[in-house]
Amino acid sequence: MNHDDLRDWSKRAADWAHDYHTGLRGRPVRAPLVPGKIAAQLPAVPPEQPEPMEQVFADFEAILPGITHWQHPRFFAYFPANASPASMLAEQLANAIAAQGMIWQTSPAVTEVEQVMMTWLRQGFGLADHFTGTIHDSATTATLSAVLTMREAALTWKGLSQGLSGAPRMRLYCSAQTHSSVDKAARVAGIGQDNLVKIATDDHLAMRPDALQAAIQADRDQGYLPIGVILCCGGTSVGAFDTLTECIAIAHAADLPTHVDAAWAGSAMICPEFRELWAGIDGADSIVINPHKWLGAQFDCAVQFLRDPTPQVRTLGLRPSYLETAGKEDIVNFNEWTVPLGRRFRALKLWFTLRAYGLDGLRQRIRNHVKWSCEAAEEIAKIPGIVLTTNPRLSLFTFACATDDATETLLNKINDDGRIYLTQTRHEGKYVIRMQVGQFDCTREDVMMAPKVIAELME
Repeated sequence: MNHDDLRDWSKRAADWAHDYHTGLRGRPVRAPLVPGKIAAQLPAVPPEQPEPMEQVFADFEAILPGITHWQHPRFFAYFPANASPASMLAEQLANAIAAQGMIWQTSPAVTEVEQVMMTWLRQGFGLADHFTGTIHDSATTATLSAVLTMREAALTWKGLSQGLSGAPRMRLYCSAQTHSSVDKAARVAGIGQDNLVKIATDDHLAMRPDALQAAIQADRDQGYLPIGVILCCGGTSVGAFDTLTECIAIAHAADLPTHVDAAWAGSAMICPEFRELWAGIDGADSIVINPHKWLGAQFDCAVQFLRDPTPQVRTLGLRPSYLETAGKEDIVNFNEWTVPLGRRFRALKLWFTLRAYGLDGLRQRIRNHVKWSCEAAEEIAKIPGIVLTTNPRLSLFTFACATDDATETLLNKINDDGRIYLTQTRHEGKYVIRMQVGQFDCTREDVMMAPKVIAELME
């Protein structure tokens, strides 16, 4: 295949993508869960000779029954991984350029567009001017970067050279409502799962500031080394929000940095009326938000805002001679802000998306999702045998039947039916069903399909 072939097949792929998206409502949202079925369709060995693209494309279409359609307008399961048309166009162009923006000089536009997009987003979210930031692949990497920085700051950066074998026992604090990426960061950073202290929450599932303060003091009394606090802003399970102002004040009084996981809910903060949910955010040292979840930027695209990037660059940055730009030592090299050296041109899809829809267009989508989620929750609560277990937090709510077995049976029926896709979590020891509205192109009719399907299946 050469570039002339690519031109022709790109046009065909664009037509295919248009037909795919316009026909999604006619497909079941979730793929049938039959392990090994798709792998069995593929040859066991790679081809020795080139194969015609007609056959390659036909085989691609043959695996579609194994695809769960994340862009389906009735995908209400996990937080979405949205892909607006403008974002998809930007990804095509980024793929064509195929720049590796590991340092400024390897593509100045990659770095500089990223810098401007972080400024645009900071303004869009209403964050204070002292924040700067960078784009990661996912919130997991952003959180790991923040935790590594907490570790090294606590060790006065000796861990980077001396390792952790002689280090004191470190302690990291969060609540049980934070995402499992925090647990992974504790493991990967060498803190250890047992040293991730889950702080008690109040009746609203927010971290109790008094319990945080007591835990920090108790650990110091034991001779442990507290290194930082991770706060939750829109938890994955049921949408919990910590009280940021109080918790950040306690952390900073204890001389501990804070990282706020706002991966999902942060996107909603382009709407000023929702910002009370993260009151106090400007006191945070680090914040992660995923525009690929709710702002239409195609996966992967996670942004991390930093009050001061210096500690993170000191932790993660390396600049051997082959990564220097002669005469420009003060330039920004974003690989020094994160774990990977290689960097895709992720800022391009943010640039296209923000310009193609504008903040007002994106706000209207989010406001619709929140409104429609509340309407759907009200209707689902009217169905006999169903009870809401958590009310909508932005566009996420949960519900259940009388028993765990009945709830699980209902969820299996819903997802096997195919018209909508939901998922589960455990809340206060109970198996519950999550519904989250956020797919970029969904309509009120799509959302209200959920109570209709559930009511039918409960009969």
